[in-house]
Amino acid sequence: MARLLYQGHGSLRLTSDGGTVVYIDPYAGDGYDKPADLILVTHQHHDHNKIDLPAHANDCEIIQNMDALGDGEYRKFTVKDINIEATEAYNMNHPKRECVGYLVSVDGLLIYFAGDTAKTEQMKTLADRQIDYAFLPIDGIFTMNAKAAAECARLIRAKHTVPIHMSPGKLFDLKKAEKFNAEGAMVVKPGEEIEL
Repeated sequence: MARLLYQGHGSLRLTSDGGTVVYIDPYAGDGYDKPADLILVTHQHHDHNKIDLPAHANDCEIIQNMDALGDGEYRKFTVKDINIEATEAYNMNHPKRECVGYLVSVDGLLIYFAGDTAKTEQMKTLADRQIDYAFLPIDGIFTMNAKAAAECARLIRAKHTVPIHMSPGKLFDLKKAEKFNAEGAMVVKPGEEIEL
């Protein structure tokens, strides 16, 4: 069974049932000791792109926004038992051409890491993908707020939606997390690892 560790802010670590280790937007918190087979970066802001922070496996692959989006094309990748598909991500602070989110398929699950974004046109199509877990930012400063994220959650219709990226400079903000009112909302705290 795949496991996911929320490290805090926008940083997560995914481990497949087969032991493949994926870091998403490494920057915050603890839990970087497992050697990375794959590192995914949604954009180049300093709080998302510390690719040297995790330990690296010898064959570690790194996919950043500039790899995932080129000439207007959102690309697909396969690394070991993980399938990755780049998605739209943008808002007033994050240009569309410089940012992505990721749909990650692992162990029969589909997980959406939205990146720093507001509502996108693509979100209208994601309900058809039957997403199991969606991770949405809610800080209301550099990304959308909890209310806007809840609207996105209603479009996406994931089974579980987890708020992340809550307060700049903090790993977590319980008050903001509690304002995220969406069906299937699930609060995960930094340092907490969940079975998917």
